[in-house]
Amino acid sequence: MLRKILLTLGVTLALAAPALADTYTVDRAHSEAAFQVRHILTKVRGTFRDFAGTINFDKTKPESSSVEFVIKVTSIDTGTQKRDDHLRSPDFFDVATHPEIVFKSTKVVPKGNNKFDVVGDFTMHGVTKQVTLPVTFLGEQKFMNGSKAGFETALTINRSDYGLVWNRAVDGGGVLVGEEVEISINIEANLQVPKPATN
Repeated sequence: MLRKILLTLGVTLALAAPALADTYTVDRAHSEAAFQVRHILTKVRGTFRDFAGTINFDKTKPESSSVEFVIKVTSIDTGTQKRDDHLRSPDFFDVATHPEIVFKSTKVVPKGNNKFDVVGDFTMHGVTKQVTLPVTFLGEQKFMNGSKAGFETALTINRSDYGLVWNRAVDGGGVLVGEEVEISINIEANLQVPKPATN
């Protein structure tokens, strides 16, 4: 009789317990952190090769989800060594003083159709500002050795808001580098399976 009561109590507590968020870590080999900015007339595209992130995604209560994403600025790659070295210098990112770009969420707002507004603190070049990332959940795929989930977002910022103000006038008017930077992040993330508790 006591065993039956304990079993019933255990089932009741399990049903009453809130669902835990799934924790995903960014699979860097299958993800991209990219940007583009105007150079005189056209746009130059670049990526960051070194980044990491953790996504706690609660599908039943998405407003309880959270995201943290960190980019190593020294890994910037625009395909031209001389330009990359200039971007790492004090004229731009000053990687010796500000080695990371960090986004840490403070709020997640479901918008329907697997879309979310992820509000958080975006820190770059020593300046932190609140931004809203429009995130799309691309779905989940199960494999024999685990599960993956996909997410994507895009954002346009003004680099001068973060103290990245270097520029140069060009002949005939205008400047060398545009102010607006278009950022796009595409993530494939691996589900982390909790390790079984040991006695």
